[in-house]
Amino acid sequence: MTQSGFRIEHDSLGELKVPADALWGPQTQRAVENFPISGLRMPRDFIRALGLIKWAAATANLELDALDPKRAGAIQKASLEVIEGKHDSQFPVDVFQTGSGTSSNMNANEVIARLASRFAGLPVHPNDHVNMSQSSNDVIPTAIHLSALLAVEQHLLPALAYLNAVISRRIGEIGDIVKTGRTHLMDAMPVTFGQEMSGWHAQIEHGTARVMDCRPRLQQIALGGTAVGTGINADPKFATLAARYLSVKSGLELRASTNYFESLSSQDAAVELSGQLKTLAVSLTKIANDLRWMNSGPLAGLGEISLPALQPGSSIMPGKVNPVIPEAVAMVAAQVIGNDTTITIAGQSGNFQLNVMLPVIAHNLLQSVDLLSNGARVLADAAIGGFTVNQTAVDAALERNPILITALNPVIGYELGAKIAKQAYAEKRSVRDVAAENTKLSEEELNRLLDPRELTRGGVKAEGGG
Repeated sequence: MTQSGFRIEHDSLGELKVPADALWGPQTQRAVENFPISGLRMPRDFIRALGLIKWAAATANLELDALDPKRAGAIQKASLEVIEGKHDSQFPVDVFQTGSGTSSNMNANEVIARLASRFAGLPVHPNDHVNMSQSSNDVIPTAIHLSALLAVEQHLLPALAYLNAVISRRIGEIGDIVKTGRTHLMDAMPVTFGQEMSGWHAQIEHGTARVMDCRPRLQQIALGGTAVGTGINADPKFATLAARYLSVKSGLELRASTNYFESLSSQDAAVELSGQLKTLAVSLTKIANDLRWMNSGPLAGLGEISLPALQPGSSIMPGKVNPVIPEAVAMVAAQVIGNDTTITIAGQSGNFQLNVMLPVIAHNLLQSVDLLSNGARVLADAAIGGFTVNQTAVDAALERNPILITALNPVIGYELGAKIAKQAYAEKRSVRDVAAENTKLSEEELNRLLDPRELTRGGVKAEGGG
């Protein structure tokens, strides 16, 4: 120990100073010094996944008699502390590091080895013991799959289910209210709020199914392929045992890859998941924009609904309130779409036996899951769950809507219908009044044919002519 708050460590490249109180060792320290790039550290879910992998590997190696019980038990105990997040501050390596993620793997190996040495009362080596039967080249791809699966199962899927539950509740509350439909942002035939919101519900339902469809590929893990996919330095039984123990500890259904050469050299499953997350982002953008448009005004916009007033909207215009939650969710979606582009480019970087952009894939994939999970809940609680319908504005727009004339097409024909619609719009009169002057339809039949609520059910059959 030096007097300057550092200790001297050494590795195959020589000696260097490591902070005296750091659990990490020389390879982590070299990474800290080599990559002062973004200040972004690997995500908590990824660190948890590394701890799970080291626990499972030690357990498998113990069963195979490759690791002595005392060291194996100490590694297991240290790994559990990493899983629980007790040492997150000891993982300082930047996301933008060596493309294999070797620095992050060695960071985990060194932290766990130092803790395990204390627990066991004898030396535990980061490479020889903690990294036994493993390589960064199979550990990091496994950590990507494992952390993504855990984040999806524990955060994203519950958040999407919650969002759809709130949408369903609101459909039950306001679903029967009839409003003007819109295509091209222009007035169209009537719909109900329930019909409009059912589209949102279906988008989230389908997005959930797409994410779940990715799981079989993500459940195949690279652990056991070691350096290049041949399984060098690992017992042939290690992969199956490690996958079994990892499944038990994580609560997931994991299995050894059917082809390690694919699992080490490509990240197609991560790219697939990212693509489905992008689709979810597109769905959330659609919903957010619908809310913004319906809320627009309150006087010069559509003004169909009022979103909850959450904060003052302007530093200069008193009384202004903005749709802050839909805006925030739209920005979440933009970030997720950008993350997908990064993951797509990174996924192309599998050269021969290894992909060399693994850390940035992990960071962006987990950030996308986290953003969508939080964004879905905020959208549900602070926007969809609390907006009110401005019935007067909805009814007024519906009454003036000239496109209601569409219901008379089978009776009076398209050309006369267009004439009536243009006249009604120009004179700011109801279609019903103008149609009464230009057709032979009775007041009773016009009321029946132009009933907005009936039109949301696909229209009614005309009985007369004119």
